[in-house]
Amino acid sequence: MSKVIAHSLFTDFDINLFKAGKHFKLYEKFGSHITTLDGVDGTYFSVWAPTAKQVSVIGDFNFWQEGEHNLFVRWDKSGIWEGFIPNVGKGTTYKYKIESHNNGIKTEKADPYARRYEHNPKTASIVWEDNYNWKDKNWMASRKKKNAINAPFSVYEVHLGSWKKQIEENRFLSYVELADDLVKYVKEMNFTHVELMPIMEFPYDPSWGYQITGYFAPTSRFGYPEEFKLLVDKLHQNDIGIILDWVPSHFPEDAHGLGFFDGSCLYEHPDKRKGYHQDWKSLIFNYGRNEVKSFLISNAIFWLEQFHADGLRVDAVASMLFLDYSRKEGEWEPNIYGGRENLEAIAFMKELNEAIYGNFPDVQAIAEESTAFPGVSKPVFLGGLGFGMKWMMGWMHDTLDYFSKDPAYRKHHQNDITFSITYAFTENFMLPLSHDEVVYGKKSILNRMPGDEWQKFANLRLLYSYMFTHPGTKLLFQGAEFGQSEEWNFQNSLDWHLLQYKPHKGTQELIKALNTLYKTEPALSEKQFSQDGFEWIDYNDAENSVLAYIRKGNKPKDNLIIICNMTPIPRENYRIGLPKKGTLKQIFNSDDKIYYGSGNFNNKVIRTNAKAWQFRKHSAEVNLPPLAMIALKYS
Repeated sequence: MSKVIAHSLFTDFDINLFKAGKHFKLYEKFGSHITTLDGVDGTYFSVWAPTAKQVSVIGDFNFWQEGEHNLFVRWDKSGIWEGFIPNVGKGTTYKYKIESHNNGIKTEKADPYARRYEHNPKTASIVWEDNYNWKDKNWMASRKKKNAINAPFSVYEVHLGSWKKQIEENRFLSYVELADDLVKYVKEMNFTHVELMPIMEFPYDPSWGYQITGYFAPTSRFGYPEEFKLLVDKLHQNDIGIILDWVPSHFPEDAHGLGFFDGSCLYEHPDKRKGYHQDWKSLIFNYGRNEVKSFLISNAIFWLEQFHADGLRVDAVASMLFLDYSRKEGEWEPNIYGGRENLEAIAFMKELNEAIYGNFPDVQAIAEESTAFPGVSKPVFLGGLGFGMKWMMGWMHDTLDYFSKDPAYRKHHQNDITFSITYAFTENFMLPLSHDEVVYGKKSILNRMPGDEWQKFANLRLLYSYMFTHPGTKLLFQGAEFGQSEEWNFQNSLDWHLLQYKPHKGTQELIKALNTLYKTEPALSEKQFSQDGFEWIDYNDAENSVLAYIRKGNKPKDNLIIICNMTPIPRENYRIGLPKKGTLKQIFNSDDKIYYGSGNFNNKVIRTNAKAWQFRKHSAEVNLPPLAMIALKYS
């Protein structure tokens, strides 16, 4: 049987960068790489295991026998084991059998850098490469404009395993099928981007993908890596960007994963107060270890480079920022200054974002961060963390709480719905109605709305209309766009049959129209992160639960007047103060019949008069439909 031949892809410069935490393309060196050495075809293997006494590659090619193919340890104390194995090629399944200097502990691990893994519940790595021929040249050349912070950015959040299933065969749709069905649907709905819940390989379906074991491989549940590239390519060809959920905050303890990799705490922090998540029963990366930083930043760059991702939504940032996150007194240790901030994680995130934007200035890094930590979306050179956007969790919770109240009591909670504007421009905020809001007994978004069926749907339409005209970018989880009735269940397909009913079909039509409004009206995006793009007309009419505000673009002619009636009582001839004299036309009404609204309270031509109102010289009377938003524009 052919043995291992000494061979390396690493240069001295690579090793120095790796040790310094500055090598951001480790996937070109680590893992399994099909190659030819001295005219012989085979595969080069390399793995980081500094505590190992012996590392052998086991697989179907050697009947999984330990010791048959031992790798060589490098002389430079980098902890890297490597070697070339002849006649091992594409499709070979393998793992690393590692014997540790730590009491002779033995581990059997999947390759952290593998490009493909077996379908769960199997856990082996697979030697793989692809030569996918990308056809998204036009998108890649123009995406800087599409991903800019002054561009419409409307995201459809998707869990690939439950968006739609092949019902007859009781299986997931493949990447290839999704490249037709999902792409066609997102384009029809007029979203600008798709965000995929984690598609990196993971062993446990109920984790929804947030417990990753294969950071460099799309999950085999839906097909091959090149088929996932096809899905991305088709999205781009249809002018749709793709954001990937990325999880550098924690990883599972599964025996084949990163935990206790070489018989030591290699990837995780050795201090349980910093290295173990009590909530998620998972391990926390050691952000202070240079080689771990290189691993994580290389992984971020990998998805942006190799899979043409247009951005990363970084999960659970709050858990990384604070040493006392979900810990009681005595369960955490302060930093060197006596504070609760995790200084190593903060430094890592700054380096991460500098690397992302330094290599890909035309993408977005988006933080899922739920605290008031300052400067999350400010550049690193200004003292921030360097993300492009941050989820506006406060808006999400306050808004859903407000809309869940009976409209009769909303007059007592006017401050709750207006409060978000007081801090809306402290960060580049994305407004999310995400998967976390429709699970674990929270109910679907629809069934959090009060009232009878008509009022529930009217409230839902008003919620979405308010969301799309509030400053910030937007994110909506699958099913919410047509008023999914039940909570999300990762095991089941969405309830697509509901679209045969007018209220659900009307909601879907509303989202199409709101996306179009957002994409075609500059005032809704050009200054979406600037206080110059928003002005209150009136937020004091608590008695009638009416909000009125102006969304402003770069050109005054693009400005929009937005009025929300938060009660089911129509308000005819409602006087509103206006910024100038002229004639306005109604360009949107969430109470339109096509959306399952009443269609009874429209505004045709609105002419201002010189009657002073709400501290403005000009005003006009408008008709406010029940539980609805109208948008007006000067003609």
